[in-house]
Amino acid sequence: MLKKPVSISLRLTIWFGGIFFFGWVLFGLVMWQSLKSTLRADRYQTLARRVDRLQDLLAKTQGESDEDRHQVFKDFAHATGNGLAEIFSADGSRAYPSPSPAASAFPWPAVGSGDGERFLHVLAAGQPYWVIARPYSLGEQSLVLYAAAPEAGNLVILQNFWRGLLTSVPVLLLISSLGGYWMSHRALKPVDRITAAARSISIGNLSQRLPVSNSGDELQRLAETCNAMLQRLDSAVGQIKRFTADASHELRGPLSFTRTVAEVALRNPNADPESRRAFADIVEEAAKATSLLEGMLTLARADADSLDTVQEPVDLSAVVQEACGLARPLADERNLTLSTSMASVSQVLGDFSSLRRLLWILLDNALKYTPAPGRIDVALSMVSGRPTLTVRDSGIGIAQSDLPHIFDRFYRADPSRSQVEGNGLGLAIAKWIADLHHAELLVDSDQRQGATFRLVFPPRNL
Repeated sequence: MLKKPVSISLRLTIWFGGIFFFGWVLFGLVMWQSLKSTLRADRYQTLARRVDRLQDLLAKTQGESDEDRHQVFKDFAHATGNGLAEIFSADGSRAYPSPSPAASAFPWPAVGSGDGERFLHVLAAGQPYWVIARPYSLGEQSLVLYAAAPEAGNLVILQNFWRGLLTSVPVLLLISSLGGYWMSHRALKPVDRITAAARSISIGNLSQRLPVSNSGDELQRLAETCNAMLQRLDSAVGQIKRFTADASHELRGPLSFTRTVAEVALRNPNADPESRRAFADIVEEAAKATSLLEGMLTLARADADSLDTVQEPVDLSAVVQEACGLARPLADERNLTLSTSMASVSQVLGDFSSLRRLLWILLDNALKYTPAPGRIDVALSMVSGRPTLTVRDSGIGIAQSDLPHIFDRFYRADPSRSQVEGNGLGLAIAKWIADLHHAELLVDSDQRQGATFRLVFPPRNL
């Protein structure tokens, strides 16, 4: 199963959107971790300052009674941390009564007086808390000062950050994708112009060139390289056309001379039968070669645009009558029925002799490939306001695989059609004549069911 081709613009958009998405996710993770660390450091500084103030308070009230010091401690705890503070002795017992029920029920971590200051994460009643524990010596007394603060506020900030990050991802991804598509489409627009120009160039107009933008980028170098290649092809094809025309022209003389000599020799009554057969073969082959050279010379002149044709009003009925008049004796000889049907068709602008030659090529093709008894129908009609000339036969037909190449030069179809003599240039000449008249030469056929050629002229050709 063939994969559906994906345009470069779409691929660039997908890559751009994907890179942006992963970059935004990475940025969010880094920022989330940074925010988390900042909030943790801020919480640590808050608790550290609270313990610093507790130390100063204990030092200032050292000479006061235990009851007064306890009251001062209780007031401090309620004023600074919702009562979440404790002072423990080195043996783990409370040096002062708990300032609040919350402090009394809080799971304070055990820290020895010989340990350094610690900043710990503790769960209490299913809620996370940050706890600072600092060993402190007051005179000869070894204490551990505790202060705690809930982490819920930090978690709310982190959740809001994540929610905002995830909410912004689809919007930013859409904006980045649209921006990426617009940028890639704009960047590749010169490629579309180059592609359109390249498709319009064929062997008949190799002198055309691709548009070159003065951007100094890879597309400019590509267009310049393609133009240089077209220049070389134009030169090579021109040399081939000139050689074909010159060779065809130069060979006409020797062939005519050979044929004339053979025909004269055939008139010699003293020639033996074997010599007569040889001269007859020479005349026949010379006639075939002359026909081939005439076709090659016609196409060579057509390629070089050196054929002069006069465009004037032409009565298609007269073209059909004259061409069919030439073909009817051959059809009768081969036991074929040649019928004509001519509706009222307006005149077209063209060249009478060229159109007669085109119709003769189609009739000759039908005569060759229609076995007896068979039919050849020639119809002239108006189809959707367009003069249409149709040649239909009941012959051996054309294979579907051969139809796209039937107007190519020197193309011969399947072996059943190749058994018929021909040089493979007739339909190519017919196609050239049709193009000369801005008409369409169409073919429709199935094997063993005959072929139908239609010459469709443009509307209001005059």
